[in-house]
Amino acid sequence: MTGFLVAGALALVLVLALLFRPFWWKKSGAQVSRRQLNAAIYRDQAVRLESDRTDNMIAEADYQQARAELQRRVIDDTQDADDTATVRTPKKTMLVVGLLLPIAAAALYLLLGSPATLDPDNGPQRAATPQDMDRLVANLAMKLETDPDNLQGWTMLARSYKMLGRNAEAEQAFVRAGAFLDNDAQLLAIYADVAATNANGNFSGKPAQLLEKALRVDPQNAMALWLSGTAAFRANQFDVALRIWERLVPQVEPGSDDARMLQQAIEAAYAATGKVAPQPAASPAQPAAPTGSVSGVVELDPALKAKAAPGDTVMVIARVPGTRMPVAVLRAPATSLPLKFTLDDSLAMSPQARISGASTVEIEARISKSGMAQAEPGDLVSAVQTVKVGANGIALQVNTVRP
Repeated sequence: MTGFLVAGALALVLVLALLFRPFWWKKSGAQVSRRQLNAAIYRDQAVRLESDRTDNMIAEADYQQARAELQRRVIDDTQDADDTATVRTPKKTMLVVGLLLPIAAAALYLLLGSPATLDPDNGPQRAATPQDMDRLVANLAMKLETDPDNLQGWTMLARSYKMLGRNAEAEQAFVRAGAFLDNDAQLLAIYADVAATNANGNFSGKPAQLLEKALRVDPQNAMALWLSGTAAFRANQFDVALRIWERLVPQVEPGSDDARMLQQAIEAAYAATGKVAPQPAASPAQPAAPTGSVSGVVELDPALKAKAAPGDTVMVIARVPGTRMPVAVLRAPATSLPLKFTLDDSLAMSPQARISGASTVEIEARISKSGMAQAEPGDLVSAVQTVKVGANGIALQVNTVRP
């Protein structure tokens, strides 16, 4: 609060300095009388009048009349004895302004401002809770019942339901959105994901039709390609899954988490066909590092099975305690659960941050709805465990919905 008051005082001083600058820095002898100012104005008017006459912009009779009027005003002004300076230092006015301005500013702040927010003990406002989100979504649903033709609103409601894991209601809202989805491949892909989740991971029928429609709208939509490949893989059409997923490869950044997850899915499809997957181009060799890893298994709590969709992504993340940058991240499709994992230097996010360089790590598992590295509301998460590097047999159970 002290910093704010100091800044406010400095700003007030600056404003007063700018207001009073013409009087404080006025040159001596620079006072100008009213008579001198009027004389300068009359001279300027006479010049303009003569110029208008020369340019034939005024008739001769009008010129003579205007000139006579100007001369009369000059004579009247010279008879005026008031020759006091028109620019003086208004000391009383400056004093009043200097006192009233800070008082008025303080009064307005106390009346309209929020002094309590300057107190660091008040802290930030309470974060939104799941109950708050449920209430907001319920309000939106009520409004849409009175405005059922708001197709964009139904789409927003559907995505909100999906974020909350309420997939049955999300699918109903997508149905109400109708034609609004027809030209949006991303929305069609999300709709297909919801429909497949409600069908216990079965993509046949409605989900497959929605994915076909999405790829007609945008043949390169990443989510539609990923889900289409997943659908083919689950239907044991491994060659089809490979063709679809390999179309997705150019869209992901080499070496990224998405690229690793996609490569793992492609390798699984090749393995199912009895073939060996071609390896991606090798990255520049990094200096050899000491070996170190942690391993275990990720399982999904049966109570949350309905909240995990086939297109979701499982991420197993290891961090050095007290840091945010992961030292290893494994990504895999949700269809691979329960997932056996090993986190080692091959899964490092940065050559400077490797799991082999740590003695202990915090490890957790997360099922992401969007597949993004940043955790989002609606993701399914496990408890964080602190383990020594080299540990194995770690059991991570995903049993919580992230608010």
